[in-house]
Formats: sequence, structure tokens, C-alpha cells
Amino acid sequence: MTGMFIISDIEPCLANIPKINLYSNSLYICLNQRFKHMILIRGFEKGKEPLKAVFPGKYIQAGNALSGLPYIMELFGKNGLLLASPSVISNVLPKYSNIESEKDIHLETFRGECCTGEIERITDIVHHKNADVIVGMGGGKVIDTAKIVADKSGIPVIVVPTIASTDAPTSGCAVLYSPEGVFDSVYYLKMNPQVVLVDETVIASAPTRFLVSGMGDALATWFEARSCKRSGSSNECGGYTTLTAMGIARLCYQTLLRYGLQAKKDCDLHLTTPALSHIIEANVLMSGLGFESCGLASAHAIHNGLTVLEETHAFYHGEKVAFGVLTGLHLTGAPAREKDRVYGFCESVGLPTTFEDLNLDRVSRKRLMEVAVKTCHPSEAIHHETRRVTPEEVLAALFAADDNGKKRKQRTYGKKP
Repeated sequence: MTGMFIISDIEPCLANIPKINLYSNSLYICLNQRFKHMILIRGFEKGKEPLKAVFPGKYIQAGNALSGLPYIMELFGKNGLLLASPSVISNVLPKYSNIESEKDIHLETFRGECCTGEIERITDIVHHKNADVIVGMGGGKVIDTAKIVADKSGIPVIVVPTIASTDAPTSGCAVLYSPEGVFDSVYYLKMNPQVVLVDETVIASAPTRFLVSGMGDALATWFEARSCKRSGSSNECGGYTTLTAMGIARLCYQTLLRYGLQAKKDCDLHLTTPALSHIIEANVLMSGLGFESCGLASAHAIHNGLTVLEETHAFYHGEKVAFGVLTGLHLTGAPAREKDRVYGFCESVGLPTTFEDLNLDRVSRKRLMEVAVKTCHPSEAIHHETRRVTPEEVLAALFAADDNGKKRKQRTYGKKP
């Protein structure tokens, strides 16, 4: 079986273990392909739980770094498959003629969704072309598709993000969606990518909204890491967080607060500056290492809940995650000073702080309850918070986050909430 095990598949295996509630915080189960079997992380001898952290093989970030891609591909194979989005093929590759002219690189266009059908299509091409290395070039869904195909095919993957909109590039997991764009499941890889190649010049040339979305995704890293640490929950690689990973997660948050606004201004002008470089590193590397080796919690669960509403499909992953962070702060009773700091950051860079910002201002309470129910599904990371969370509490927190955002806008702009 590929991908994540489903809870129902393992319940029979646990039937003879006494006094275990599968859906409580007393037990967390690592269910992924890295280990090919279940690892019960909690409920055993105290002090015996494993600390685990994962990293990509290499991380390379520089201006015009993309020019070195053919050489890097040669290190891993002789026949390469380059999977790229249409916009990358039209706007990025023509600037790097040494890539397009390589006869041993087959170029394939990504069709828009990281779903089962697209993965099967690309996997068939890999086998037909006898490709021994695959490159995923573009945004998060292109990258995740390439990672899954590489994992299924048993070949190395080189990840080349052309936007810094998510922390997907470094991770050993990928998000599967339905063909319509609704969150489906998380796929866990055997290994993290062999190489992550980040070209600052390419990212600076992309629309600023992508960079800002990446800041929204990275914003969740510290708060979710903190929740997992406090609750003793497992991380995304089947263990407990390390001091190293927690330090990276905290640095990610500090970097956003210090350089985020300046990086946004620089990206508006398509300038590669130290501030932009720091934020690219925070969005891609720090956030990637932080979320995977520390864990996920309410912010990403709320994002997954929001995907059930068609109104949110036009918004990027990090934009929805950012609102998930704000909702999570209300849900967990964060201090007013901390909420003010995070709201202020989101407002300064243009991340959503109200329902209206996500086109949800006319969505009924009943439909928002569907978001809350999806958020609290037993498989969701919201159960990594320090206490049990109900859909009713999530719904209340969603409205609280929106109300606070509207009141802040009223104070700032004189706009009625």
C-alpha cells in the first residue's frame, strides 16, 4: 500500500491492546512509509521515545542557481525528466538555454493538480522514458507530484521551487488533492529530496503574492511546533522534536517578523536583496525543516477544513494557513499581546485577517460548521493541541478571528466591521 495508512486499517491490529483510545491524546501513531510498519510512539516506557529530525540531502540557494541544474542532474542519472508548470516553461526556462538544449532531459508539462490521475500519468512517462532522475520545477503542487512519482519509481528527485509560496520543497511528505482541489491526504516518502535548488533571481521575478503566501505558511511553523512540544505530540517524521528543530522553528518566526515587510517591498520591485534572501530561506528551508521535525497542529488542520469551501479555492495554501494561525491563537487562548503581534504582521504584508479577505463573508454558519467538522476529523493535526478540540470550539474561534480582524481594520481605516 502506498501513502499514509488509514486509521480503519490499523484498528484491528490494536484490538487486543487494552485500555487504548485510538483517538485520544494518550497515544499517537506514526503511520508512514518510512518505516513500512506501525510505530507506537506514546504509551510505552517514559524516556524511551525517539527524537527524530529529517533534512534534504542538499540545499542550494543563490542568484542564478538554476544554471547549474544540468550538472546536478548528471550526478544522479543519465536520463532526466523535468516536470514543470506551463508558466515555468513559458517564462523561466527560456532564460536558461543550457537546460532546454540538454538532449538527455525530457520536458513534461504539469497539468495543474497533485492528484492520483496526474501522478499515474507522470509515473508512466518515467517508465516509458527510462528516466533515472526527476526534477520538479514550479510551485508546491508540481513539486509534490514529482516527489511522489520519484518515490513510487525508486529514483532521485531534485526540487526546484520557482516561487517561495510553501515549505513543500525540503519535506519528505506531499499533499494529495482531489481533481477538484479539495484536500485528500498526506503521502509520506521514504526519503526527503536529494537536492533542493533555489534560484533567488527566479523567485524575485515572480508575483509578490507568492512570497507573501509563503510567509503565511511559515508563520504557522513556530506556533504548531510549540503546540506539539507542549502536548508531547509526534512530529511529521515519526518521533519527537529535537532542540535543533525547535530552534529553527523559532528562528523562522523571528526572521518573518524582522525581514518580512522589507522583503515584500523588495519583491514588489523584483530586487534580490538580503531581506528577500532571508525570507526565501525562512519560507523554504526553515519552515520546511521546522514543520516536519517539530510537527503540525491547528493552523494546518484549519487550512484543510477551509478547502471544503469552493470560495477558498482561489486562495493560496499559505493564505489559508495564515488565517488558520489567527484562528488557532483564539482557540488556544493566546495572550492578547501575541495576537496583536501576529495580526499586525499579517496586516503589514497583506495576509488574510477576516472572512472577507478569504471571500467567506457571505458564507453561512452552517457551511462554516462543515469547515469545523473537517478540521476536527480524527486524522487531523488539530489533535496535537494540548487539549481535545471540538467542532463547536473551532467554529467559535473562526468567528473570533474574523471579528478581531474586522475591529482592527475599523480602528486602522475607519471601515465598519
